[in-house]
Amino acid sequence: MRAEDLCVRYDDKIVLDHFSADFGDGITCLVGPSGFGKTTLLHVIAGLVIPESGRITGRPDKVTLMFQDDRLFPWMTALENVRIVCDDTDKAAYWLQAVELGSEADTYPAELSGGMRRRVALARALAFGGDLLLLDEPFKGMDLPLVQRLVPLIKDLHIPVIVSTHSPEEQEILGGTVLEMDKL
Repeated sequence: MRAEDLCVRYDDKIVLDHFSADFGDGITCLVGPSGFGKTTLLHVIAGLVIPESGRITGRPDKVTLMFQDDRLFPWMTALENVRIVCDDTDKAAYWLQAVELGSEADTYPAELSGGMRRRVALARALAFGGDLLLLDEPFKGMDLPLVQRLVPLIKDLHIPVIVSTHSPEEQEILGGTVLEMDKL
């Protein structure tokens, strides 16, 4: 997949200025300070933001995006929040167990910590599946030992993954290609 000469602005602020990059089949980590276009790039790749110019070529048909905010339905339990994307209770329960929240299946988002809500959102993204996984700060609120246990779930998918992260430790655990957004 390739981003070709992308230009995106919000009002007078240029966020992506003739940005181009190739994305391989493995993991790509988007790193850099806030405000350098990591989230915007993920949204362009997902088709949620249309650039003023430029294009994405080679994008797979089924793209999964885990947003920077959890976007959980507060009136649904953790299990229901995952099941809604796959319509399969067993599959939803599997992914909740995989992110170490099997015992919280009947818990509502307001009763979960921030890191636990992120794990429900990650389980939902993994349950949805797809040919490309876009993760916007997926490990926010989690400690490094937990991140180390969760990263194999992502690597074992064997699909292209693009991850936005501020953490050098997460970047190291994820491995793959690093794209420093503030250097472009």
